[in-house]
Amino acid sequence: MFTFSCPVSFSITCSSSNGNIQNHGDYRVNINVNGSSCTGRPIKHHTLLNEVGVKEGSTSLSAIQFLENGHISEEKIRQRIPRQKLLVDPYRQGLITERGVGYRQTVVVRSYEVGPDKTATLESLLNLFQETALNHVWMSGLLSNGFGATHGMMRNNLIWVVSRMHVQVDHYPIWGEVIEIDTWVGASGKNGMRRDWVIRSQATGSTYARATSTWVMMNEQTRRLSKIPDEVRDEISPWFIQKQAINEAVPDKIVKLDDKAKHVNSDLKPKRSDLDMNQHVNNVKYVRWMLETIPDKFLERYQLSSIILEYRRECGSSEVVQSLCQPDEDESFANGVQQNLLTNKVLVGGNGRLGSLDINVLTYGYTHLLQTQNEEIVRGRTRWNRKICTGL
Repeated sequence: MFTFSCPVSFSITCSSSNGNIQNHGDYRVNINVNGSSCTGRPIKHHTLLNEVGVKEGSTSLSAIQFLENGHISEEKIRQRIPRQKLLVDPYRQGLITERGVGYRQTVVVRSYEVGPDKTATLESLLNLFQETALNHVWMSGLLSNGFGATHGMMRNNLIWVVSRMHVQVDHYPIWGEVIEIDTWVGASGKNGMRRDWVIRSQATGSTYARATSTWVMMNEQTRRLSKIPDEVRDEISPWFIQKQAINEAVPDKIVKLDDKAKHVNSDLKPKRSDLDMNQHVNNVKYVRWMLETIPDKFLERYQLSSIILEYRRECGSSEVVQSLCQPDEDESFANGVQQNLLTNKVLVGGNGRLGSLDINVLTYGYTHLLQTQNEEIVRGRTRWNRKICTGL
């Protein structure tokens, strides 16, 4: 017999062994799954009652709305997903903006989100984008028990999948810095949704990064793309904003690499920790595979300023992935320019000024491809700027 404690306040009727009816008021209740007994002790908090949809005064277990498939859902009690729109979330430091449809979250850059140079990694920024997007849906009151899925999506067995993402980074936040992340959604064609982000420094107000993405719906069972049902469109369209973090009139297509790519990393295998709640490899993992294919010598001297990702298909846990990478320019020339900068050989007058040196020479790019043996997973393009050397 399985028993768990749930901190819920409601009026409940239970049958005792002698057939008498006992009404227990405000209780922390221990309920056996088969409903044969209940025990409890009084508690003080009543706010959880409305959040999980339990009506006060319910007189039987069948009236409790978090009863699912014959057992009580502990998950709903622990998550406390709101069933109506919230304006402020003190736990996540979030609030609704943009006249009631945008979202802003205040975040402190933590130690495990930075690299050796004490600045936030690209993976950390992508994880923050994903988290703030989910928290936006959370506060909207539309979130069901899926990975960002609304109630209408769950009824139609639909999930969100990202088809394209573009990130531009001007400055990377540093360890311990407080940043603000704004996010909002808008329409993208007839059957897509656009989600944008902006990261700012809370201290200075400077914009650090921008991102835009396109999302489509996929049937969770058939794994095929789907049109947006009318009931789902009615849920999400009131939240749409006609504003873009990155203005992309006609996005450039990324060319497909072949086996002649300069850098290849084969035999990449997803781990269980790489999977998300939709049971496929999380898109942040794709970026890690791409960047690990670039030579370490280049990564030590250059910092990513832009990345564009075009997702072709999902990747499962049993697949073997190959990462291909081709530089747009001569890597040896890039490394040579950086070395000269460090030794002051190309600095005007040797006084630390770049002088007439063309800044475009210090910007380089790579084209990327992740694929299985037979199919593409994602194409990518990255742009890199020379890291700022404090010695200069």
